[in-house]
Amino acid sequence: MSKVLVLYYSSYGHVETLANAVAEGVKSVAGAEVALRRVAELVPDEVAASAGYKTDQSAPLIEGPDALADYDAIIVGTPTRFGNMASQMRNFWDMTGGAWAQGKLVGKIGSAFVSTATQHGGQETTLTSIHTTLFHHGMVVVGVPYSCPELSNMQEITGGTPYGATTLANADGSRTPSDNELAVARFQGKHVAELANKLAG
Repeated sequence: MSKVLVLYYSSYGHVETLANAVAEGVKSVAGAEVALRRVAELVPDEVAASAGYKTDQSAPLIEGPDALADYDAIIVGTPTRFGNMASQMRNFWDMTGGAWAQGKLVGKIGSAFVSTATQHGGQETTLTSIHTTLFHHGMVVVGVPYSCPELSNMQEITGGTPYGATTLANADGSRTPSDNELAVARFQGKHVAELANKLAG
């Protein structure tokens, strides 16, 4: 039995939708248990409201950085901010110094998924920036192998990379995750859960 955490931040719901698909992938693996959690919003309520943030997300907030040690695998999701993770997610990981000092995440699986506004809007640099943080914690970083057929879809504009699942939101946020992108996200969750079961076993 393995315990997998899907930890995300979502401003407008795109990453939330991907997170749910990743969690579905985890649930499809026998012997894997999934927890879906969010990191805290840093934007004042009035600013979030005026910007149209999606605040009615059902996933509970993560209890704090110490909770990470309870899981065998952690899959991190965030929107892209200029080629890096959003400040809300960065803020959370910046509070994990105690876990780092004690080696609490060493040997656990880490993985990532993101949303960008455009096709070339920094999805891969954001994923690898998350990987860098996970590597510093001594985690075993996992992406999406090309055994996922949706990575090779050339029939449409779509997210999805070997570094992790992605979705393209459009600059105005009007595009929702496509079936192809959700399939990659489910594959990623399943792949991580299968590996977590092997390590935990």
